[in-house]
Amino acid sequence: MNVIIIGAGLSGLTSAAILHEAGVTVHVIEAADRIGGRIQAVREPDTNRPLADLGPTWVWPKYQPVAAQWIERLGVETFEQFNDGDAVVLGYGPAPHRQPLPGQDGMVRLVGGPTALINALSDQVPDDIVRTSTIVTAIRQDDPGRVAVHLNDNQVITADKVIVSVPLRGVAASMHLPWAPASLITAMEQTPTWMSTHAKAVVLYEKPFWRDAGLSGRIASRTGPLVEAHDHSAYGDTPGAIFGFVGWPPERRRSDPEALRTAIIAQLVECFGTAAAQPTQLVIEDWALNRHIVTEQDLTTPPDHPDVGPGLLRDPHLDGRVYFSASETSDLSPGLIEGAFASGERAAHAVLGMPR
Repeated sequence: MNVIIIGAGLSGLTSAAILHEAGVTVHVIEAADRIGGRIQAVREPDTNRPLADLGPTWVWPKYQPVAAQWIERLGVETFEQFNDGDAVVLGYGPAPHRQPLPGQDGMVRLVGGPTALINALSDQVPDDIVRTSTIVTAIRQDDPGRVAVHLNDNQVITADKVIVSVPLRGVAASMHLPWAPASLITAMEQTPTWMSTHAKAVVLYEKPFWRDAGLSGRIASRTGPLVEAHDHSAYGDTPGAIFGFVGWPPERRRSDPEALRTAIIAQLVECFGTAAAQPTQLVIEDWALNRHIVTEQDLTTPPDHPDVGPGLLRDPHLDGRVYFSASETSDLSPGLIEGAFASGERAAHAVLGMPR
């Protein structure tokens, strides 16, 4: 059996690893020039070591059994999210004030970040099965029992089955699916793409100096530009880091990116003191600028976390030859890391004819 997987993010690579282990011939097609999808990291230039996450960060193994199983299977270690000390609260009075804020029970980070999951999965499949910088333009019925995948270079490749592991709104907007009923297209269009309009800022320092002042690194702000921030220091506390979610809307971020950087540093100085004025690096990953993630519909509708979608998104299509497995299709933690593992696993097992 020959299977094409569209998308080399966490769910696509999960499917690829399961199918390859089962002896299936697998080809993975990725539109970006790298694997990982929405999992991306700031890296140390000399060693390529991941220093901070630009996409998802947390897992809750205590409450996420599928994530816990895969983290153990892939040999990735976890450590507690640092939350000791006071948070700094802005916009709830004339000046910033300190107060403790409760953390989330069971929330942990991964040693090496979620990139460690991508690395571990990619190690389980041959390098030559992944083709990057290649855009799928259509999925059509081919000869009986086969599917034709059309690429942006006018090439057409065929397979027995196809797993579509990319955001559903992007599929509906950019891929021609002549066999898809209107109900499926509508369900895809109604599924928000998690993180698609977010921007995440990571600010690196030589050490987490805020801890010396009894601060947790958390910020809760009505005024921004970071509306929420957390200690994001690497395992072992070097380098120190703060990450935050940017509250400015996408159009404002695009119009003056340098003003955003200046405002972020000013906010950190206001919260943590003058030591915050001299970061070693400030990186802003604006997912709303990523054409492989965001669609016009995402940008023109209120951002929302995907709910569990209709079963139509998890059903086989085209007589059992096409499956969808983006994280947002999952009926377990849709949009999150666990959702990606669960949906990738579900699609691979369906292809193999295994019970879920």
